[in-house]
Formats: sequence, C-alpha cells, structure tokens
Amino acid sequence: MEINEMPILTEKKPWYRLLYVQVIFAIVIGIVLGNFWPDQSVGLKILGDGFIALVKMIIAPVIFVTVVTGLASMNNLSTVGRVTGKAMLYFLTFSSLALVIGMVVANVVQPGQGMNIDVSSLDPKSIKDYVDASKEHSLTSFILNIIPTSLLSSLTGESILQVLFVSIMFGIGLSMTQDKSKPVIDFLNALAHPIFKIVEILMKLAPIGAFGAMAFTVGKYGLAVLWNLIGLVATFYLTAIIFVVVILGAVAWYNKFSIFKLLRYIKDELFLVLATSSSESALPNLMRKLEKLGCTKQVVGLVVPTGYSFNLDGTNIYMTLAALFIAQACNFPLSLNQQILILLIAMLSSKGSAGVTGAGFITLAATLAVVKGFPVQGIALILGVDKFMSECRALTNFIGNAVATIVVARWDNQLDEATLKKELG
Repeated sequence: MEINEMPILTEKKPWYRLLYVQVIFAIVIGIVLGNFWPDQSVGLKILGDGFIALVKMIIAPVIFVTVVTGLASMNNLSTVGRVTGKAMLYFLTFSSLALVIGMVVANVVQPGQGMNIDVSSLDPKSIKDYVDASKEHSLTSFILNIIPTSLLSSLTGESILQVLFVSIMFGIGLSMTQDKSKPVIDFLNALAHPIFKIVEILMKLAPIGAFGAMAFTVGKYGLAVLWNLIGLVATFYLTAIIFVVVILGAVAWYNKFSIFKLLRYIKDELFLVLATSSSESALPNLMRKLEKLGCTKQVVGLVVPTGYSFNLDGTNIYMTLAALFIAQACNFPLSLNQQILILLIAMLSSKGSAGVTGAGFITLAATLAVVKGFPVQGIALILGVDKFMSECRALTNFIGNAVATIVVARWDNQLDEATLKKELG
C-alpha cells in the first residue's frame, strides 16, 4: 500500500466536545434563562443574529467555489441541464405532496374547530406588513430577481438563487475554455480550502448562537403562549414527522439508504437548525457532508442551493395546514373547490416569496387573499406561535434537501454508493 493510500486514524472526540452535544446544552440553558429571566434574555438576540449573519457571510463564497469548480471540471455541459431538470421534477413532486398532506391532516384533525373566533376582534394592523409585502412578491418578480444587477453584486447580496445563477454561468464559461482558464480553475480549487476552513471555525461558535437564539425566543414569547395554540403546533410537528419518516423514509429506502442513518449523520446540523430556526445556518456544512457521502460536487452545488428556494417541504405543509386552521377557527367553511384553489395557488406563491424575510406569512397572506371573503386577518391568530413552528419548518426543509440531493445524485449516476453505505454505516 502506498503512503497516500494509508487510512488516516482520527482520535475519537470526548462527548463534551461533540458539536451537537454542545448545542443541546446551549439550547437547554437558553430555555431556562429565557423562562426565568425573560427581560435579560431578550437582549441575547444579538448572539443568535450575529451567528446567523456570520454563516450567511460565507454562504455565497461556498456556493460559488463549489458550483464553479464542479462545472469547470465537466466535459459534457448537458449534465447541468439534466441534473437541474431532474432536481426540479423531484422538487415539484414532493413540494406538491407536502401541500396535499398538510391539507389532508387539517381536514382530518381539524385543529381550529371549536375556537369560534370573531374576526372583527382581530387586529388587522398586526399583519399589515405581511399583507402589503405579499402584494409585492409575484412569480414574475421572483424570476426577474434571479438576475443580479452585476456579476459581483450577486456575491454581496442575500439571494442564494442569484449566487447560483452567476456561479453556473461562470462555471460554464470556465468549462468551455478549460485550457486557457486553467490558472483561474486552479486558483478557485485552492480558494475552496480556506473557505471551508472558515466554515469549520464558524461552526465552533454554533453553541453560542444557539444559546442566544433560544434564550431570546423563550424570553420574548414565553412558553405560555405555546399552550394557547398547542393543538395547531402539535399537529404541525406530528405531520412533519410523518412526512419525514414515512414519505422521505420510503424515498430513502427505495434509493437504498436509511432515513434514520441520514438523520444521525447530519445531527450536528439538525440541532443547529433547531436552535436558530434557520436552515441557512447549516447550509455550508450540509454541502460539505453530502460531498463526503459520495455525491459529486456538481450535484451538490446545483441541487442544494436550488432546493433552498424550490424544495420547501416544511413550509408547504405549514401553508395548507395554517390556511385550514384559520378557516376552521374563524368558522369560514371552505368547499373542496376552494381548498384545491388554495393548493394550486400555494404551489406558485411558495416559489414567489422564496428568500424573503417572513416568507411564511407573506406567502400565506398572498395565497389566502385569492379566496373571496377569506378572513385573511385570521393570520394574526398564529403570530404568537409561529416562532415555535418555524423551527419545524426549517428542519423539514433541511432534511428534504439532504434527501433530494442524494436521490438526484443516484438518479443521475453521480453517487458513490459504496461511500454512502460506508459513511452512513
């Protein structure tokens, strides 16, 4: 065996140095502090926001070097269109299925039944910003916003799709001029090392960010508000768990891997997403781990960033479930045709507000406004507990994109199944 082929033995970390253990401790301490010292805990929001801002700072460079170097190494550019097409077909199928499941569960469980809310008693001012924003974000504006004002502006903005668009264009340009562009390709391959080292350094701050975010959430909203609408929250969490275990579990089984082993493999990232309510906080690490699982750099670079806008399983379950909850709580009966209309509109509106702050409410407001007479101000009913549901949305979205990447990679013969089995085992 040659020296460079010898296995590298790494010392197993003690339990207290494991990232997910540190994050769990940080969450627990944050909950305790927020519950007993709420006034002081609200000020800790800066820790959570600061950590998420640090991670967002590195997301654009991670996507850019991953996608560009992946495409630059390809000799057949038709692969780009093929992988993207398969990914979009997967996204459309399972995002739509998530919407249907949310609607079915809402009809069966009926979490809003019996609340008998008087719509006139709700404060329309509390949702005014979301309703106004919903009018500004259409599918057309969403498509146009994918195109950045300049090549470099995409790397300094907040739109993942703009970064992906520029990365694909630049990667194709390098692929078509490989001989002349070799110095640029070599530079970007070398640049990937310090960028991912920065990601590794930032992840060490994850417990601090998790502590601040959780302390603020509990201190600001309190655990008591959760009990007021426990039926809706519990129904949403249960539905999301069923979707992950049954639907995504079946997809994983069909593609020869275990959903439970995958969840264990990305547990560090899952606890981070849980604490920060943001799936973006773990995006760089997810991309690195999926490559380590055996997915090619090209597939990871194309599927993961695209999935963050088009494969929002958790958000879609929330959309239809929340819509029917509001209708039930306000005694506004919805016919089957109206429910189907909500379903169809949600398929489009969930794409139109991707990447927008408060996208859940904005999308919900835009969707409900289509049904004539619907008490849109009923959204105010779930404002108090939305923060507790955002964690579940982020987790489900995150898991859905991890599964999607592996499936698309296998579908396109760009998955090393031996590596996948070894890493998950």
